[in-house]
Amino acid sequence: MNTMAEAHPTPALELNGIARSYTQANQELRIFEGLDLSVYPGEIVGLVGQSGSGKSSLLHIAGLLERPTAGKVSISGQECESLSDRARTRIRRIGIGFVYQFHHLLPEFSALENVEIPQLIAGASAAQARDRARELLARLGLEPRMEHRPAELSGGEQQRVAMARALANRPLLLLADEPTGNLDPKTAGRVHDELLHLIRDEGLAALIATHNLELAHNMHRMVHLEDGHLVEATR
Repeated sequence: MNTMAEAHPTPALELNGIARSYTQANQELRIFEGLDLSVYPGEIVGLVGQSGSGKSSLLHIAGLLERPTAGKVSISGQECESLSDRARTRIRRIGIGFVYQFHHLLPEFSALENVEIPQLIAGASAAQARDRARELLARLGLEPRMEHRPAELSGGEQQRVAMARALANRPLLLLADEPTGNLDPKTAGRVHDELLHLIRDEGLAALIATHNLELAHNMHRMVHLEDGHLVEATR
């Protein structure tokens, strides 16, 4: 039995009967169907699977970036499929943090400003945004680099800034798509450990897609996306 479910009856993320298919050359291409998954506050779940198995599509659906062909997505008990695009955008802005393989930082702004901007968009004051950005960057060892622009930072430093940006608005849920996949193995391991430590400190629910089973073993549990189905992975 899932102890997280006992401690937290409302999942931060709940997927029920999720299906995704595309029409290509007048033929239906099914990516996955009938997927069920719950991720609870304080729980870190690794999403593993081969390249092309649909991990990114599933994260996009979980993050309300696209709608499933069938099924329901709920964020902290709020069913989202019937919501307007504006309401979904609001939930995504304040309730979900995203980390991608490529950092997507704004090149013309400093590390500090990159972490401040999403907070300002969400309605935080300039002082609140600055304090939160400084706190997160300092916790990631970037205090001496806060005023540097992305081009002046190493790959690992850029991804740390992206991690801080994802957590800036204190989301309920973090979704990460191969967050260390663009880094060398040594840096990837270090950044991965820092991300997990920060998630645990913040008490978030997290779903992290990775092809690296060694890194996934550091999470609470793993689910394997294979042949369009999710299977609880064994250690």
